[in-house]
Amino acid sequence: MPTPPTGPHGGPKGNEQTVNEPIPVLLAGDDFVLNRLLVEALHAQSGPSAWEVRELELPWPHVPFGKVAEVDEASGSEDAMIEALAGARVCLTQMAPLTERVLAACPELELFAVSRGGPVNANLAAATEHGVRVTFAPGRNAEATAEHTLALMLAAMRRVPQAQESMRAGRWDSGFYAYQATGLEIAGSTVGLVGGGAIGGRVARALLALGATVLVADPYADPAALPAGARLVSLPELLASSSVVSLHARLTEETAGLIGADELAAMPQGSVLVNCARGGLLDYGALADALAVGHLFAAALDVFDEEPLAADHPLRTAPNVVLSPHLAGASRATARRAATMVAAEAGRWLRGEPPLHCANPAVLKAS
Repeated sequence: MPTPPTGPHGGPKGNEQTVNEPIPVLLAGDDFVLNRLLVEALHAQSGPSAWEVRELELPWPHVPFGKVAEVDEASGSEDAMIEALAGARVCLTQMAPLTERVLAACPELELFAVSRGGPVNANLAAATEHGVRVTFAPGRNAEATAEHTLALMLAAMRRVPQAQESMRAGRWDSGFYAYQATGLEIAGSTVGLVGGGAIGGRVARALLALGATVLVADPYADPAALPAGARLVSLPELLASSSVVSLHARLTEETAGLIGADELAAMPQGSVLVNCARGGLLDYGALADALAVGHLFAAALDVFDEEPLAADHPLRTAPNVVLSPHLAGASRATARRAATMVAAEAGRWLRGEPPLHCANPAVLKAS
């Protein structure tokens, strides 16, 4: 594929479009990363005259994402994308499917910017074959996810859901002051973080500020990059020493099923397990068992091995569990940050600069 833009609105060399014509761009937003936010971010990057804006509104999150042809976690349809993308050279989206069929039908497309941490809704091999750059937005929800982790952790440790349920039922239950019914404090506790990346690092800083001792298990972490006061240890040491364990690792072949029955048993009696990372890291059946027998004090979960969580899943009735439906990253700041990040990639493309976060870098070598 020729080198991208050579002038203010130039586009790749050899393209028949004149340098002064606006670039056709499709904004395929949804009800989280709104098209309005994408328009604002795009115009802030390059000015409104640079782009011929088209909009497609996808039904997520009101309609769950799923598999579309060969790609996963996508919203909308191939037919809608093919129609909306006709003639467009750039697409900014969060959930739209980029499949082999879409790519074959839209030869003008050169940049597909996905406003999420991983572009699972794009067929990267096919995009590379068709000369389309696919970019993504790592870290867009790091702040929101770190805050949600702390919110769930505190809710589980201080039994906030149980207290609220009692109040809504019309009771004023002073029995929560009974010693066996009281909660746990972060201050003075040892909290183990499995994963010390962007989210884990933010959680570590907050926990240290609250007076916790923080351990981190991450074979790829740079000790110098961890917050001052956090200590890098092995996973077995972390599990044996921590009264709270929070998962922040990426899901890979190496980490799939990282925390199973043996690892839960290695945690101290009366400890707490938190997962706002990926469902595949954890054996949820073993977790339900550990809660049922009272080995764990509580669990706080935003992600699951199967989503949506089945109505008869044992975690729905397990004691002392705080559940949320995979919404740790759901903040208005995340949506605005996501729009800004993909608009910045469009700006780089327009100026002929390399992308900052390219998911298929082989396509750059072919440019």
